[in-house]
Amino acid sequence: MYDLLIKYFNSYTTTPLTGNEIDLIQSFFTAKKFRKRQYFLQEGEVCKNSVFIVKGAMRKYRVDDKGEEHIIRLYLENWWASDRESVATGAPSGYFIDAWEDSDCLVVAKAHLAELADRIPAMTKWVRTIDANYAIATQRRIGAAISLSAEERYHDLEKTYPEFIQRFPQHIIASYLGINRETLSRIRARGVRK
Repeated sequence: MYDLLIKYFNSYTTTPLTGNEIDLIQSFFTAKKFRKRQYFLQEGEVCKNSVFIVKGAMRKYRVDDKGEEHIIRLYLENWWASDRESVATGAPSGYFIDAWEDSDCLVVAKAHLAELADRIPAMTKWVRTIDANYAIATQRRIGAAISLSAEERYHDLEKTYPEFIQRFPQHIIASYLGINRETLSRIRARGVRK
């Protein structure tokens, strides 16, 4: 399990991590299995950890006053799941994060990630890259939500993250796109007919 994490970190460096750096990283992460629908984070909790998904899939969502789920993020293998706002500010989270599939994860505390960034130069580069990628993905998602039609959003998702379409059911994809299931069914049916 740790091999995948080390391979992931090494993909962000020009010089492979040393044995001591690998030992330090492994000492800060804890293996945890999440069953399908098991929470990593519930609304109202302060998020103090991040999870690296080794195997499985997770989702981050809000529940409105009517009990409707609104998917904010989807996560797959080699992705990080967390509530960045809650981690950064210490404020209670407004989100739920749960496993959509049985998931094998490595959990790390905020303080340990900060210490790794201080002690391992390659980790500082990783933090900068991850922050930039997260900002870009968020900006693209907001831009798509306010300027693309439902069909264009679906096709953009299909092109950008085809694995989401394969791994998550239609109602999750519809919520992630901010459309209802019927609209998504029509969009998909039109695509099949083309």
